[in-house]
Parts: sequence; structure tokens; C-alpha cells
Amino acid sequence: MPTSFHLLADAPAQLLPARELMAFTLASHIILVPLGVAFPFITLVMHYRGLRRKDATALLLARRWSAVMAVQFAVGIVTGTVLSFEFGLLWPGLMGRWGDVFGVGFGVEAWAFFLEAVLIAIYLYGWRRLKPRTHFLLGLPLPCAALLGAFGILAANSWMNTPQGFSLDSGGNPVDVNVWKAIFTPMFGPQYWHFVVGMILTAGFVVAGVYAVGWLRGRRDHYHRLGFAVPFTIAAVATPVQFVLGDSIARSVFHKQPVKFAAMEIVWKTDTRVPEYLFGRLQEDGSIKGGIRIPLLDSFLAGFSADTEVVGLTSVPADQRPTATQATIAHWAFDIMVLIGSALVLLALWYGLVWLRHRRLPASKWFYGPAACAGVASVVAVESGWIATEVGRQPWIVYQNMRVAEAVTSTRSTSLWITLGVVMVVYVFLFGSFLVILLKMRTRWRLADEQQAAGGTAQVPEADTPYGPRAPVPAGDAPSDGGASRAGDGRP
Repeated sequence: MPTSFHLLADAPAQLLPARELMAFTLASHIILVPLGVAFPFITLVMHYRGLRRKDATALLLARRWSAVMAVQFAVGIVTGTVLSFEFGLLWPGLMGRWGDVFGVGFGVEAWAFFLEAVLIAIYLYGWRRLKPRTHFLLGLPLPCAALLGAFGILAANSWMNTPQGFSLDSGGNPVDVNVWKAIFTPMFGPQYWHFVVGMILTAGFVVAGVYAVGWLRGRRDHYHRLGFAVPFTIAAVATPVQFVLGDSIARSVFHKQPVKFAAMEIVWKTDTRVPEYLFGRLQEDGSIKGGIRIPLLDSFLAGFSADTEVVGLTSVPADQRPTATQATIAHWAFDIMVLIGSALVLLALWYGLVWLRHRRLPASKWFYGPAACAGVASVVAVESGWIATEVGRQPWIVYQNMRVAEAVTSTRSTSLWITLGVVMVVYVFLFGSFLVILLKMRTRWRLADEQQAAGGTAQVPEADTPYGPRAPVPAGDAPSDGGASRAGDGRP
């Protein structure tokens, strides 16, 4: 019987449903993370452009984007709260033994989450109620709060990959905790910056993709050009930086987590002059089926020399490394991420060359087609990076200190499967509602723009320039109670 089946037979019955539940909720939450982390920054860049150049269209876009940001944050509250409960409910062994060591990261994230909620509320309320400069300055801490939240989560995850900052007593429990060492682990820096830049480029491509679709449908006015240019430029600048950071983090994994690196590159035996496989499937006997074999490349990429020794999966016992199936999953996820990243670099270079040569946006539909797909591709790359990181670490939940099977809950597996089904139904409803709200907002804004273009008075808050005289109230729309009209100040 293959080794994978032996390991699966020895695992608790709760392990598979617990992992599936955690994987589903994490994968769903990650879809929202780029907008939560980087969208405030992109919105403020547009806001600054509007104030600096007295561009009413830029201010209009910033105001509308802030509304989307608030809706996204509300949905993120739900998915993030579910995850926080799952850590304790699904993995009590992890939190019970190691919570005192790495739990500070979750505390930092909680405070950042609270601060971001307050700042978003102030920023939204400030439109047309605060002086332009004051309003913009009050929005500046928003990206900082988002980065602080990412700091907390990445500190916890990097500790799970390279745990340090503690000693073990005779019973195997952590003592003498050094919080600073637990936060700033060897993998923290590479993971954090790779994550942050990845979120910026993903959010940029997602937002720009909306306006790229508009361009393909013939909407090529200043509104759509600006809505595309600002986020795409940010993403285009971040993409080559991310490519370099991705190479750096892969090298850090090679040095700090050699068995994970072996899984991501499906290296079976420790050797030099190791070939690189693009895709391919690792078999139980160490052979590789399918894929494209490139001689020597893996050793060269790992250490800039074909003679670099790459540690293989067989360097550790079978119960201390990913199975062949898990290694293949991590390998495919890693290759997909790299493939998408390479394509995005080419797209960014295309954009940059056109701008440098002609000082204008590209005009070819062959550019805007890939640009419209870049946002979805970026989200797929983010998901793939998470899969490579987490699956490649198996069977450890705390690398070389605690296995996933040791941390899992004792709740009946049937209950966990039922919970997974319920969560999936709830999330389909949640994300469906999110999409419906966004579509309704788009329709409302489009109608307002059409009214304004026709010379009428739009009856929605976003139709007016965010700063300046408010639109007059048409006859018959004045409130009957004698109070001031709210039609022009953003309130329903």
C-alpha cells in the first residue's frame, strides 16, 4: 500500500473535514484581502490626484471607491470573524499549547481591524462635511492600519513556518517566551513584503480590470481612462518588484524550510545539478510523470550554480514530509503563481513601454483584453501562493514542533462535515449579496452619469463634485418636515 494511504489511515477522522473547512474559509477570505489591504491606498492616490489637479472626476472616483471599500470591509468582517473562531474551535491543540508564543500577532491584527473600521467610518462621513485637506489627511492612516493588520497575521503565519522565541520544558510545553523573536522570525521579512506588494498589485489589477472591460465595451471617456490608469499604473510598478521579492522568498524557503522547497519543486532525492520541472506529478516511488523538464535549472535558481545541492523529500522520514500528492499540489500551485506573475510582468512592461514612448495609454484591444483578465489572474496567483505555503509545510502546523493531526479538535467528524456544508451555503449567499450590491451601486452611478450628461440633476450623492456647492433640490423633493434636504450631502 502506498505511503500516503498509510499516513491517511493513521490520521484522526476529524482531520480531513477540519482541514477542508479551514481551507474553504481561508480561500474565501483571501479573495477580499487584496481590497482590504491595498484598496485604501489606491483610493487615496486617486483622492490626492483630484485635490492636486482640481480634477472633479478623480474626486468622484475616490468617493465611489470609498463606498465600495466600506462594503468590502463589512463582508470581510464576517469572513475574518469566522476564521478567528475556527482557530480555537478546529485547532485547540495549536492554540492551547502555542497561543502564548505567537498569539500576539492575532492581538495586533484585532487592534488594527478595529482602528481600520473607525478610520473608514470617518473617511466616508467626511465627504462634503470636512474641509478637503482635512478630509484627505484623516484618510492617510487608513493604509497604515491595513498594513498593521497584515503585520499581525503575517507575524503569526511566519512563526508557524519558522518557529522561534521560546524554550521547551520537560513536558514539551513552551516556556521563556521572547515576544520579539516570536514576531520577527527568519521568514517574517520575506513573507510580509511579498504579501504586501502582492496585495497592492492584485488590488490594482482588479480595480483596473473593471475599467478595462468598460474600454472594451466602448466607454473611453475621461472617467474610464482615469479609473483604469491610476490603479493599473500602481499595479504595473509593483509587478516587477513582486517578481524580485518572489525570487527572494523562494530562496529563503530553500534555506529555512528545505523540505518544503523540495515539495514545491518535487525533488525526491538530495542531489546537485537538479532539473526544474514545470508542472508534472510526483509518484510514490519518486518518479515524475508529465511536465516539462529543464536540466540543471532548479539547482541554478536555488544557488546561482548548477552544483548547488538541493535537499530532497527523502532526507526526512515519510511521516515528517508532505506526501507525493501534497507535494504535487504545492508544486502546481507554485508553478501557477510563477506563470501568472511572469505574464503580469510582460503586461506591465507593455504598458510601460507605450507610456514612455507615446505618453498615453495603450490603444490596442489586444492589451485591454489581458488587462481585463489580470485582476482575476492575480487573485488566482494569491490563492496559489497560499496553497503552496500551507500544503508544502505538511504535516506540520508548527514546523518541526507540532503536526496538524496533533492540533485538531476532538469534535465528531460528522459535525464538522455538516458545519462545512452550512458554511458553504452561507458564504455563497454572502458573496452573492456582495456582488449584487456592487452591481446595484454600478447601475446607480451609471444612471447618475447619464442624467448629468443629459443636463439633468442627478438624484444620487455621487453625482456632485465631493467638494463645492451642493446641487439644488428639485421642486417637489423638499422634505415635508421643513428640515434641510439630504439629497446632496450623501445621506439617504
